[in-house]
Amino acid sequence: MRTNRIFLSLALAAFLLLVVTPGVAQGPYYAVGSVSIDMTSVAAGVGASWGSGVLRFKGKTHLFKIDGLSVGSVGVSSISAVGNVYNMDSLSQFAGNYAALGAGVTLAGGVAGLRMQNQSGVIINLYATQAGVQLNIGPQGFTVSGLR
Repeated sequence: MRTNRIFLSLALAAFLLLVVTPGVAQGPYYAVGSVSIDMTSVAAGVGASWGSGVLRFKGKTHLFKIDGLSVGSVGVSSISAVGNVYNMDSLSQFAGNYAALGAGVTLAGGVAGLRMQNQSGVIINLYATQAGVQLNIGPQGFTVSGLR
């Protein structure tokens, strides 16, 4: 029952994110893949984040690592998020440093969303549906590496 509710929430999050952020969904950008990530953050003013993720691109699944730095956070937190990948032609464009494109948004039903872009122009829309989650990676963003 709980699993069905989580999947329903993720579907709602995907729909709402496309409605709220039409600039990515329209124009030259279209979803070419999807990601799911799990991150842990430990901070006391300045902190570190780390985690792993899965990229689904052109019918294949690729694992990757995430490392980041947060500013202004306190405590220990974990986050799970999913998202769509835009503006990517080859797997080699995915790795790199991602920075937020504007502030994170909180959507209906406790869904938090954040749009990130790397130096190759790859855009990821991330959204999390956990209660009380604030999807705020910090001004430095995160680095994707170890793509396999």
